[in-house]
Amino acid sequence: MSLDHIRVSERAKDQLTRLKRTTGIQNWNVLCRWAFCVSIADPSLPTLTKIPADSSVEMTWKVFGGAHDEIYLGLLKERCRRDGMGTSEDILNAQFRLHLHRGIGTLAADKRMRNIADLVRRAADPQKEVD
Repeated sequence: MSLDHIRVSERAKDQLTRLKRTTGIQNWNVLCRWAFCVSIADPSLPTLTKIPADSSVEMTWKVFGGAHDEIYLGLLKERCRRDGMGTSEDILNAQFRLHLHRGIGTLAADKRMRNIADLVRRAADPQKEVD
């Protein structure tokens, strides 16, 4: 797996599909950016787990990050440094997948999220569920 090519798990695809309906955001990459940022803001380490790349949802790093791809890469590198992991390509790849999937799961698990405004409130305080 390389950061050049990102594919999510089937479970994450299902969660993203629900988030698309809930928030009205229709692009996978935009939802994935929100999810990644929510996870990066969480000070705990994501659980080390093997995440299958078994869905049809895939994108390039450039599509994921858009015009701000270097900022997202910088956020990932800084988080890995802070967590004492270094920034080798293998570590960045693994940590990105873990953060992306944790963020997707976090957003999808928030049963009180009903619209895009709730997503914005949730992202503003990642440790708190939407009121």
